[in-house]
Amino acid sequence: MGKFFTKTIATTLAVLFASYVLKGIHVDDPLTALLVALVLGLLNTFIKPILVILTIPITLVTLGIFLLIINILIVKWTASLVDGFKVDGWLAALLFSLVVSFTTSLIEGILGTGENRSNRNQ
Repeated sequence: MGKFFTKTIATTLAVLFASYVLKGIHVDDPLTALLVALVLGLLNTFIKPILVILTIPITLVTLGIFLLIINILIVKWTASLVDGFKVDGWLAALLFSLVVSFTTSLIEGILGTGENRSNRNQ
């Protein structure tokens, strides 16, 4: 439960940072950012793997670039599900997914909540 909580908070901070840095991303308040983090987490956990499996042929033909389209779709879908979160276009969604991914990884690295932490304790 602690790992889930920490990852959700890290993603929430990353969403707030991305909305501050990127012009086409609008988040009303920190509570909305938390909701965005939760919805992104759920979609990435349950829907994204299905999309990846269903699109293996096109992903192979495009040498993996189609995975960026899947990320964009997940972000746009999150924007349609969460009131107070708006994404102004496909490029903004792509940049948002990249910034959130990088920032979340950075925060988790600083906090030491990544996969290596469990290995260090053994």
